[in-house]
Amino acid sequence: MAERRRPNDVPEDAPVFVISVAAELAGMHAQTLRQYDRLGLVTPGRTVGGGRRYSARDVALLREVQRLSQDEGVNLAGIKRIIELESHVDALRAKVAELAAELDHAHAELAARRGPTTALVVWRPEPRRR
Repeated sequence: MAERRRPNDVPEDAPVFVISVAAELAGMHAQTLRQYDRLGLVTPGRTVGGGRRYSARDVALLREVQRLSQDEGVNLAGIKRIIELESHVDALRAKVAELAAELDHAHAELAARRGPTTALVVWRPEPRRR
């Protein structure tokens, strides 16, 4: 028997919210959301008929746009740049994690080829200075 999916199982980036619902969830007017869409601050998914659909990730981004605009006083051009830079940072973090995993794998392979080590490390404390 197939397992039923719960609503919580919907992926964060699945475009499921119509504009009115997304705007309400983000705490803004639908017309404001359309303006942010035109400016490229958020990019909704589209239905076959061309209707906008927003994801939970989009709603979270819209909330952050509202926070930056209202609480921090950042203009829309600044917000767009902040979003771009944060996206770039996220991509770089993912790349660093990928490279770190590759490095760990390479170290493990190297250690496996060398076999057990018989090296001895001697620690000599520095004499106390008076």
